[in-house]
Amino acid sequence: MEIWRRNLYVLCGSLFVVMVAMSMIMPFLPLYIQQDFGIDDPHQVTAWAGIIFGANFLTAGLVSPIWGNLADKHGRKIMILRSGYFMSITVALTGFAGSLWQLLALRLINGLVGGIIPASTALVASSVPKERIGWAQGLLQSFITAGTIMGPLFGGVLANQIGFRMIFVVTGSLLLLATLVITFTVKETFVPPEKKDRSSLKEDFQMIFSSKELPALFFVTVMIQFALFSIVPVLPIYISQLVSSEGAKVALWAGIVQAAMGIANVFASPQLGRLGDRFGSQKVLLFALLAAAFLFIPQGLVWTVWQLVVLRFLLGLSLGGLLPSVNALLRRATPAHMVSRVYGYNNSFVSIGSMLGPMIGGFMAGYVSINGVFFMTSAFLFINAGWVYYSFFRNKSVQSTESGIE
Repeated sequence: MEIWRRNLYVLCGSLFVVMVAMSMIMPFLPLYIQQDFGIDDPHQVTAWAGIIFGANFLTAGLVSPIWGNLADKHGRKIMILRSGYFMSITVALTGFAGSLWQLLALRLINGLVGGIIPASTALVASSVPKERIGWAQGLLQSFITAGTIMGPLFGGVLANQIGFRMIFVVTGSLLLLATLVITFTVKETFVPPEKKDRSSLKEDFQMIFSSKELPALFFVTVMIQFALFSIVPVLPIYISQLVSSEGAKVALWAGIVQAAMGIANVFASPQLGRLGDRFGSQKVLLFALLAAAFLFIPQGLVWTVWQLVVLRFLLGLSLGGLLPSVNALLRRATPAHMVSRVYGYNNSFVSIGSMLGPMIGGFMAGYVSINGVFFMTSAFLFINAGWVYYSFFRNKSVQSTESGIE
């Protein structure tokens, strides 16, 4: 088997385990804070949950360009191993936090040492043949999404058996296992860049943001994450309004709604990646953005939970074409010696979108309505589609016209 193909399959399986582990406890973070730290006030619980959840994204966004710069100088695999081993320690220690401040500190540290997904994405992007990038990124994304779906299910079962604290220890152990597998099976033939290709963070920033395509893709990344996370804080409340039932049934339906979108995403990502390789990732990206924008509108108008399940499934199909297309376009627009740096910067924008989505979505739900969150997200996705059209289609047509005139 070709080395790039083996690396891809190993990373797909390992990141599936990583995402199962990382998502086992996060959906239950408010319950962990409430039960293990004695916080009874619901407003304090949600406030702390939001701060602690977002802390990881904050520090990850700040340091991602630094790790990306080091990956391009010393190799992507070593960055995967650095992240995996350190995260396994910090996550396991989280189960022994004695106060909320310790919990917050460990989440901040976890963000600082993290970065296993962007490093893995960069390794795949740098080793896969360019004509297979869309398919490879779609396959990788589908396994990441599958792990995210399965994690809360396993976490819910384990919480009843071993408690919230021990779940963190199990999570750290799974991270360690996945990293060990990568250590002994993934092979990277890394050639350090020539002296002329080495640059400082300041020079990286200037080079990346002088490009026409890369800043456009970073903006697209922010909006994708915003759309994915904007509805998360209010979705259980919205579902409770649709089913008018007790909490247990609401939790069940919330799981079904999330699973419907995730399952569709798993199946759609590799297929849409193939279409991107064949017809152009920018075309798949534009189509997927427009489809997602349209699908958010009826979600704010449903009157039964089954309608929401169907619409979230269709949304998952369209979302499957977003991140793989962005990652493929990033690789094609980036010189080989700067791949990790660009993915590091893009991960910073992933973090920004992941923070802004829940924050603005929760604000909109409180001051306007939950339905308004769906309509707001739809509007932002339409704006994003317009930005993609202008950046990747309109500019090219204008340049072609000008070339014809000359």
